Amino acid sequence: MIKVNLISLLVASACALTSVSSVAAIQVLHAGELLTVPGKKPLTKQSVIIENGHIKAVRSGFVAASDYGQDAQLIDLSSSFVMPGMMDMHVHLQAEFGPDNDKNMLKQSDADLAMSSVYYAKKTLLAGFTTVRDLRSQTEQMYALRDGINKGWIDGPRVIAGAAISVTGGHLDADGMAPDILHIKSLESLCDGPYECRKVTRDVIKYGADVIKIASTGGVLSDTNTGTGQQMTDDELKEIVDTAHSLGRKVTSHAHAADGINAALRAGVDSIEHGSYADKTSIKLFKKSGAYLVPTLLAGATAVEMAKNSSFMSPAVKAKAIRVGSDMQKSFKASYKAGVKIAFGTDSGVSKHGINAQEAVLMHQAGMTTADVLKSATVNGADLAGMSDKLGTLEAGKYADIIAMDASPLKNIEELLDVDFVMKGGTVYKQ
Repeated sequence: MIKVNLISLLVASACALTSVSSVAAIQVLHAGELLTVPGKKPLTKQSVIIENGHIKAVRSGFVAASDYGQDAQLIDLSSSFVMPGMMDMHVHLQAEFGPDNDKNMLKQSDADLAMSSVYYAKKTLLAGFTTVRDLRSQTEQMYALRDGINKGWIDGPRVIAGAAISVTGGHLDADGMAPDILHIKSLESLCDGPYECRKVTRDVIKYGADVIKIASTGGVLSDTNTGTGQQMTDDELKEIVDTAHSLGRKVTSHAHAADGINAALRAGVDSIEHGSYADKTSIKLFKKSGAYLVPTLLAGATAVEMAKNSSFMSPAVKAKAIRVGSDMQKSFKASYKAGVKIAFGTDSGVSKHGINAQEAVLMHQAGMTTADVLKSATVNGADLAGMSDKLGTLEAGKYADIIAMDASPLKNIEELLDVDFVMKGGTVYKQ
């Protein structure tokens, strides 16, 4: 009965939030400046032909919609900069970090989490992010959100839903609570030793995980004085990665300290989240394996600001937030300059949802070119997600995930902070 009521609430919420345009079978989009493939030069005065949610062709000049039938719809962005929808490879759609965390953990139901994820998903989509990778939420509710969006019941970005695996007492497990509450809130997908980790990996994939997130090191926001060094052992890491890959799933690792970064890379992970203290060995391993770094600079900056200007963090969390958050840009800059592949990711949920593009500003401030920032949020995100055949560029056969703004972010990266037009799969959500 509860599950039936939850679905009803989700559908009702979707109806209240949705204000999308009707979708014509064929749409002709006029773009004043069009970035078809981030990393290459944009084109001027182009027409994008969209049929049934996919890009059919890109034509030079402004072609008439009537050339494609009397019912074809014209979308006039002839004075705008147009590019592929952005992709955020690290979000947590169910909540936002803040002083009410402990209270919400006790008072919010699973249905409440589902409702909040509907709200935050819509904010993220309207900010220009048409695909996201959610890396640890209450999985049943997140899988329902993913599936509801795919079915058109709910407005939101395309969701790649992750499941978390942790060692007992490690980052991603529950912490900072009374023992009886810890018993209730402990992560279900805990494993200790390689054989347990193999079973847990198979289990989370069985129940719907698109991607696996592990924590090879401690974390900043874990309310425990266990540091940010390696926590998961080499054999545990290797077993999870091999098992997930054998079942067609990618693995990413939360990792701050160099020992945990390097252990995860040697085990064969597909990406590293944060990478706060990557060293020369880390860079060699990144380049050898082809793994991506997902830097999450916005989470670091947010944690530093909260630690300095709020009182709700414990002393252990404050100390880690100030130290690690302040160091992240330096490490990112070194990794980028060395040629490590970068995929855009914010850790939104630590920061507020809907301001994801501030990550782009921080990346640029750390020395990344605007062209590479846009590539990280499109082409590279699609590659990391294993969806390059469908996303990341505006080319024939791909999903019509398109955003637009008044001026070029290649000239001023802050243009990404004010996206004026959002289309996902041919449906216009903002214009």
